[in-house]
Amino acid sequence: MPLDAFFLSENAAELSSLLPGCRVDKIQQPERDLLIFHLRGTSGAVRLLLSAGNGTARMHLTTQEHENPAEPPMFCMLLRKHLSGARILSLEQPDWERVYLLTFGCLDELGEPSEKKLALEMLGKGANLVLIDGKGRVLDCLRKSDPMSNPKRPMLPGLFYELPPKQEKLNLFLISEELFQTALSGAGVQSTDEWLVQSFAGVSPLLAREIAARAGSERLNDTSAEALWQAFLALRGEESTPLLLKEGDRPRELYCRRLRQYGGALKQEILPDYSMLLDAYYSERERIAHQQQRSQSLTKLVKTRCERCARKLAARIEERKATLDRETWRQYGDIIKANLYRMERGAARLEAENFYDPESRLISIPLEPKLSPQKNAERYYKLYTKAKNAEKILTEQIEEARRELEYLQSVEQELQLSSGEKELSEIRRELTEQGYIRESGKKRRKEPPPRPQRYLSPSGAEIRVGRNNLQNDQLTLHSAEKTDLWFHVQKAHGSHVVARCTGEDRETVYAAAMLAAWYSEARDSSNVAVDFTQVRYVKKPAGAKPGMVIYTDQQTLFITPDRGYIESLQAVK
Repeated sequence: MPLDAFFLSENAAELSSLLPGCRVDKIQQPERDLLIFHLRGTSGAVRLLLSAGNGTARMHLTTQEHENPAEPPMFCMLLRKHLSGARILSLEQPDWERVYLLTFGCLDELGEPSEKKLALEMLGKGANLVLIDGKGRVLDCLRKSDPMSNPKRPMLPGLFYELPPKQEKLNLFLISEELFQTALSGAGVQSTDEWLVQSFAGVSPLLAREIAARAGSERLNDTSAEALWQAFLALRGEESTPLLLKEGDRPRELYCRRLRQYGGALKQEILPDYSMLLDAYYSERERIAHQQQRSQSLTKLVKTRCERCARKLAARIEERKATLDRETWRQYGDIIKANLYRMERGAARLEAENFYDPESRLISIPLEPKLSPQKNAERYYKLYTKAKNAEKILTEQIEEARRELEYLQSVEQELQLSSGEKELSEIRRELTEQGYIRESGKKRRKEPPPRPQRYLSPSGAEIRVGRNNLQNDQLTLHSAEKTDLWFHVQKAHGSHVVARCTGEDRETVYAAAMLAAWYSEARDSSNVAVDFTQVRYVKKPAGAKPGMVIYTDQQTLFITPDRGYIESLQAVK
């Protein structure tokens, strides 16, 4: 995470122009590592977010809503006691460190004016929030450590607060060019960006890579100290720019200068201020993390069901194999019945000619000594009848298990291709309707019909893509016209694709086939067989699971999925 000293200084400068003079109206702690200060200043009410989370430590204004616990934590109660009604006097970033110090003007227990500080230490796993009184003593902190566990820097109420120990590195933002050249002269041969990170405090890998890229140097022996120094000076002298870099729709990086190292690989978006930048970046990250968590839980559920269904299918197939020997039991019954006159009660076996054998060889048939000869014959007839009936039932169960396994595998594929909260919600709804997820006690509101993804082909025709089984059913069975063309990968799980065109519109047919191949389990294959036919020839069998259809009168195209072509198609909101 590139929240290095450079970025933090730009963010601190922005907050320092906004926060002084603001009054603390309310303090909330929605999560263990997260505090929200409700402030009121001359420009109105704002919310200040302070996070001491591992990998998420930061301070900025926020517009995001956060749900608060029924009872506030003890640290939150202490902050309310000391800082409610206080005014922010200043925000500092001491010595370019990853520490912010907020100074508050407030009243002490006797009603006398006093100052208190709140330190936000953004130090990775050691991130912390520390409340400090006017004499510099720790009143409380989010993460405590005693002298036994942290002898170099214990953090407990009553101890004097000290800033985190400085790294034994040079400060790139304060040193002279001569000192920089001296440091470089003893560096030897190594990667330029690694040397910058290892040698200078407050330099993130992102900043180091940018300096190296601007100097045109991947290795120290490929460039001069002058080129590196000038690259850094140029970067530092540029206009402050709240920059968000995206890979597709997902945030990848953020920084305080325009970056050249990525070329055109990432989309660069400039936001109005650093609070909006941090708010957008972290809220989107949290949304994606929440979506991934939901996706993982659904994937685990579906995978478990798939494995259970596969085991059940294998067991039924083995059971049906055992019924295939039933003709032997019927023949045993017939041979026993033909030899009743020569059998004695209590015999364990019957030795007789096998008249079903062309050579009439002797056969030895096991008997139940406790049963009469007639009952032994009846016993084999019953085994035959039972096996015959079992085969019919097991065949039905096997087909049902196969259909269920195919359906669950299609849902598993949909989860792998899902790209948003809406799609996950629809898949969850589908699994609930199919009985795989237990209904909650809450009354479920009526959901709007699922809306497939829409595209325009190069010729301007509309193409719709179902992204899950509910959307597939809605699209194919309810929304599509009978004369529309319907596309699906052959013998594989994938989306239903419907194009409003005729077979003569080759551009639209190719685009729809490409979308069908892309949104399928064959995405990474080549020469994918895609069937297409008119919607009138697509039917849903009675009792079939969502998304399961049969079709006739199809033609086939062979498509190699192409990401670039898919991205070139115009998506319709």
